[in-house]
Amino acid sequence: MKTIPIAIVDDHTLMSKALENMIMENPQYSVIMNHPNGEDFIAAIEKASELPAVVLMDINMPYKNGIETTEWLTEHRPDVKVIALTMEDDEKVLIKMLKAGAKGYLLKDMQPSILFQAIDTVFDKGSFYTDFVAQKLLKVKSEDIKNASLLSELKDREKEFIKWACSELTYKEIADKMFLSPKTIDGYRDSVFMKLEIKNRVGLVLFALKHDLC
Repeated sequence: MKTIPIAIVDDHTLMSKALENMIMENPQYSVIMNHPNGEDFIAAIEKASELPAVVLMDINMPYKNGIETTEWLTEHRPDVKVIALTMEDDEKVLIKMLKAGAKGYLLKDMQPSILFQAIDTVFDKGSFYTDFVAQKLLKVKSEDIKNASLLSELKDREKEFIKWACSELTYKEIADKMFLSPKTIDGYRDSVFMKLEIKNRVGLVLFALKHDLC
């Protein structure tokens, strides 16, 4: 039976040591690295004669955090698979970690059996997502689909209006810039607010910034 080499990158010493001890009790796995931050881990990886197959990566760490370290691994050691192991259940953090290249995302209060299942699945198949992650991803995907639908409803002149709305210009000044009457600009404003389901100019600017419309 092949032993899976594992690395732990976590700045919480008690947590990382307890995790290492638990993993080492199972002969199917071997912890070959244990580092308190991404910077130390990368330095070790660059000198290592043996690479881990799976890395259990904390997210919030000093010097180089889990997202930055995962991005580095994705670029320089793409065969090394990362499982985020964290207390963060924020979907924004989740998406950043997955975009960086993580193949799994586990909360630290999960059962040991889930951890070993994740390691095995990532090692054999490439990725592992719990129901928690799947639900988060579905929510984000549905929001993306909704926003794409909203954006598709905007006309070119409405997009131009939104761009000007991100400035400090008044609506009357925007009308002058677009060579339109203030009444027409009011019509664009009302139409955009309705289509994007927002209530004021601040909400419009926030939406525009999020979707690169400014």
